[in-house]
Amino acid sequence: MTWQRVRAQIGFETRAVLRNGEQLLLTFLIPLIALVTMLRTAVVPLPEPRAASAMAGVVALAVVATCFTSQAIAIAFDRRWGVLRLLGTTPLGPTGLLLGKLGAVTCVLGAQVVALSVAGLVLGWRPTVASTAILGGVVLVVVGAGTFLAYALVIAGTMRPEGVLALANVLFVVMALGGGLLVPLEAFPQPLAAVLRFLPPGALGEGLRELAAGGRLDVVALVVLSAWGVLGGWLATRFFRWDA
Repeated sequence: MTWQRVRAQIGFETRAVLRNGEQLLLTFLIPLIALVTMLRTAVVPLPEPRAASAMAGVVALAVVATCFTSQAIAIAFDRRWGVLRLLGTTPLGPTGLLLGKLGAVTCVLGAQVVALSVAGLVLGWRPTVASTAILGGVVLVVVGAGTFLAYALVIAGTMRPEGVLALANVLFVVMALGGGLLVPLEAFPQPLAAVLRFLPPGALGEGLRELAAGGRLDVVALVVLSAWGVLGGWLATRFFRWDA
């Protein structure tokens, strides 16, 4: 494996996402629609400042769309068609292939954050958080991205593609509306809110909202995401199958 091959794979994977209409709908259009809805209506109860909380929620949604749902579906069908097996035998190797996917996810996420930020500014969002809060947000997004990508690998590497397609889409909707990504945990009844606090979508959504609204890093959310990420990484290493 060489870094030149990895960079080429990153470019290929990124272009594949950006050229796929279904992927663009999932990774860009749905978060954008969610942002407009949250900023222009009162459908979702949000803490003040509302615009900052809305931005935090849609960034969390974008992380899950790109790193979990999109990747789970793509990897599952690549596995079915033998793409993973063939690429794994090339000089790129399995490690290079995974690094290429991770790099592509990072590139797409960066494009999403820029696009959502521009849309938010047009809609009236004005960032006021300190640079330390921005750094905390980057840390949460990176850890969250790794965590959700790990679980994408778990289901994509152990289930049939049709099952992955159904499960990934259902989980995306559940996490968006009832998992704490878009809706603050304070809007849920107890003890459900307490349970969601210790699940990946609730930790990511609440952690980003805490940073956006109060400028404080939610250490509990970061620890929860990290713990789930370690578990997901172990499960992916243990159970992922390159062949269907």
